[in-house]
Amino acid sequence: MFQPVFSADDIVDTAIKAGKFQTLVAAVKAAGLLEALKASGPLTVFAPTDHAFEKLPAGTVQELLKPQNRGKLKKILLYHVVPEKIVFNMNRLKTLQGDHLKIKKNSSIWVNQAKIITPDLEVSNGVIHIIDRVLLPDDDGDNSNQAPLAIIRMAIRKGVPLYNHGNPEACAAIYELACESLLQSHEKEIGTSGVNTLNHALDKMKRHYSPSKKAWVLRHALDEIH
Repeated sequence: MFQPVFSADDIVDTAIKAGKFQTLVAAVKAAGLLEALKASGPLTVFAPTDHAFEKLPAGTVQELLKPQNRGKLKKILLYHVVPEKIVFNMNRLKTLQGDHLKIKKNSSIWVNQAKIITPDLEVSNGVIHIIDRVLLPDDDGDNSNQAPLAIIRMAIRKGVPLYNHGNPEACAAIYELACESLLQSHEKEIGTSGVNTLNHALDKMKRHYSPSKKAWVLRHALDEIH
């Protein structure tokens, strides 16, 4: 039986201190998702170890870390993030990338083809489940015309209670990750107007606004696309 582990640090700082997620941390920084994953959650991250990244074909990580592949890298990383604290009593989880993860339980817990080698590492802004493989989204996956609506509705469903309970920073983080997911995985579906709306909102929220203002800027953009 696994025993839960607790850390007073957030997801990013916990990964840095652990020493076995150097590739994951480098990827998060390269993708521009550092601050979003440091914001108060709750978020669940399925975290591949450095050894898990080594299982990818030679040169894959180096290629993904190049600036021109930032969009693809974001898509992969968002596929590892679920905007809630996960309890394994379900068979499918909706990620911030837009596709689902399949959960299988026998003597171990599996997420798609990755085995959870250390579950339930609770941190200040959510929980980390350490996995032995990198999760790669199917290019076809859930990329239907309904997927953007599902992402927006999920973000609002998770974000509104956080905002209403006095945690606008966490709400803004959820909205930001949803916007990033729409831009990287569903550009075709939301169209040029939607892309421009989201990019404008993401640029606007970086102007040292309060967490409450950031949340509303992003919410208005999501509402407009919806």
